[in-house]
Amino acid sequence: MSLSRIFATPLSAIAAMAMVAGPMLTPATAQTRRSAPANAPANASLSGDLLLVQRHLEGMHSMTADFSQTDRAGNVQRGRLTLLQPGRIRFQYEPGNPLLIVADGRSLNMIDYEVRQVQRWPIRNSPLAVLIDPAANLVRYGRLIPGSSNDVISVEVRDPARPEYGMITMIFERDGASPAGLKLYGWVALDAQRQRTTIRLTNVQYGVTVAESAFRWRDPRPTTPRR
Repeated sequence: MSLSRIFATPLSAIAAMAMVAGPMLTPATAQTRRSAPANAPANASLSGDLLLVQRHLEGMHSMTADFSQTDRAGNVQRGRLTLLQPGRIRFQYEPGNPLLIVADGRSLNMIDYEVRQVQRWPIRNSPLAVLIDPAANLVRYGRLIPGSSNDVISVEVRDPARPEYGMITMIFERDGASPAGLKLYGWVALDAQRQRTTIRLTNVQYGVTVAESAFRWRDPRPTTPRR
């Protein structure tokens, strides 16, 4: 499996989340932030279900889940997600898939063991900042999407000034046993080429014990012998 093939299918959903790390201000939210006191809490400008989502993300200290990724052609890839705030997440794909994605608290790393390549970037500039950075604030880039059921909350994340980042919609279910009464169901991503990828989480567990070793990984790149 080549890097181009990987990016064309399972990673499109994760790559589309890159937008959440930057300063994404619509005119309305920009005005809200300007009017907020300098010492106001991070979620002071949020209310209702959007505030509930922010509190859920802040309270999601650790999580494990099974995930499935479905692309527009119906191709499905599965694996296991492990999260530990702040700054750590792991997407472990099923055997046979050479891709591994790990944020280790310092950087987000995308490792391809087949082609022995590693790509990395700072966590705060990474696609997954909204999940692993408790300081991320939805007032900068999120809006609620009206739905037909009160039991489901959908939050759209996009930067109107940067359409090349695409769009992602996070989906939550109301669940009294989960942080802030919500459970992350998954997300739907649409990239700049209108490629749609759906991530669905099952067997979600919050507040589990997660070892630091879960975010270590083996570097597949060949080392240059010393002379």
